[in-house]
Amino acid sequence: MAKLSAVTANPPSLDPLAPKPGSMRMSDLVGAISYALDLTEGQPPGHCLRSCLIGMSIGKEIGLPQEELSDLYYTILLKDAGCSSNANRLWELYGGDDRQIKNHFKRVDSQSRVQMAEFVLRHAGPGEALKQRLQRILHIGRTGEALATELVKSRCERGANIARQFGFNDVVASGIHSLDEHWNGQGRPDGLEGDAIPIGARIALLSQVADVFHTIGGPELSLIEVRQRTGTWFDPDLVTAFTHAAGNDRLWTLLDSSQVEQHVRDLEPEARVIMIDEEKLDTITNGLAEVVDAKSPFTSGHSHRVASYVDAIAARKGFDDVKRRWLKRGALLHDIGKLGVSNSILDKPGSLTPAEWIAVREHARLSEEIIARIPALADIALVAGAHHERLDGKGYPRGISGAAIRLETRIITVADIFDALTANRPYRGPMPIDKALAIMNEMRGVAIDAECLEALTVSLIERTIDPTSAVSH
Repeated sequence: MAKLSAVTANPPSLDPLAPKPGSMRMSDLVGAISYALDLTEGQPPGHCLRSCLIGMSIGKEIGLPQEELSDLYYTILLKDAGCSSNANRLWELYGGDDRQIKNHFKRVDSQSRVQMAEFVLRHAGPGEALKQRLQRILHIGRTGEALATELVKSRCERGANIARQFGFNDVVASGIHSLDEHWNGQGRPDGLEGDAIPIGARIALLSQVADVFHTIGGPELSLIEVRQRTGTWFDPDLVTAFTHAAGNDRLWTLLDSSQVEQHVRDLEPEARVIMIDEEKLDTITNGLAEVVDAKSPFTSGHSHRVASYVDAIAARKGFDDVKRRWLKRGALLHDIGKLGVSNSILDKPGSLTPAEWIAVREHARLSEEIIARIPALADIALVAGAHHERLDGKGYPRGISGAAIRLETRIITVADIFDALTANRPYRGPMPIDKALAIMNEMRGVAIDAECLEALTVSLIERTIDPTSAVSH
């Protein structure tokens, strides 16, 4: 991997090779974001992209016009935009790894009592004593319908709102909102039936199931599972269209290709290519930060607070407006890798095991990897992903030290540590600001940059940063 550049007193403006305003395609950005959504859903990388390939094949098979194909394209890529919002609740209910629970639930026919009972018995209270497991199972059994609706509603509403925040129309938003509706009216959250379900939602759900079972057992299993749910989950006409599209070996070849991302990019209807400018990129970055922070109640608002502190420190360090805007985006996304960490670890009230610490530390590398996939933000990936590095070399993910840690990263690190100390956590309450600063002063020159800490402290004193925002949750 590339080495981080040395710290610079006067950091450069945006990378001259980075995409310029108006030259960034929404499809590139959303396609890259879909990898982060796959992480929090516990799906293999590329699930949303492969689902898009399947869905667009169905859309073309039934003759959707270009405008509707464009809406379908983004509905499928963003179908899981709200998935982080129910992660904590799933962990509370089942007491296990929310990502594994989500992964396995996508294989279950929720209209089958037998499959649902087997799912609950398998996933409720792993590792707990028999009495605790039984209590969980009974609780889920008594409140199952209401709980399922609650979880789906939370996910669907959040996903639809994120799509609107990104600037998509109501067709895309309603498609995401109705993803879990079933053809026979036994889906959620609204129990829509038949043609009342948006066509985008109908195709997205079928495509999702088709990819999940194709990943498990290839084309044959995918076709079997989809056909078995015809008339219950799926619109029979869409199943016919999928079966016809699946008869062409090219679809399965594309799904197994290492170039899936490029194939999906090529599928974007040329007449409806969406370009984004700097303002739209800011809006999307803010929306992504909300997706990240929604994963745990203990991180609510964290990314935006860190970005606020970063901006204040950068201003005091003399960064120009362009560089501050660039760095703030990195701060908003510095923890996006936490979408790949189980809430059983993130929200654990007690001490973490060595294995759990390894999993937590992995989020920094994942943040770098996800951000690097986004063309418009790739030049901030190394900076944001290094926010847990220390001056003494005892940080992670690379263990770099001293001048190898860029000034921009040092700023994010100071802001991140300050918010982590002053925010509520599962193992303690929020720490008073003066105590947090006292702890951070002991880390000067060892873990964190003294000048960046000084800039933060002065900003707090002069109220360039509102000190109450650090402890308001």
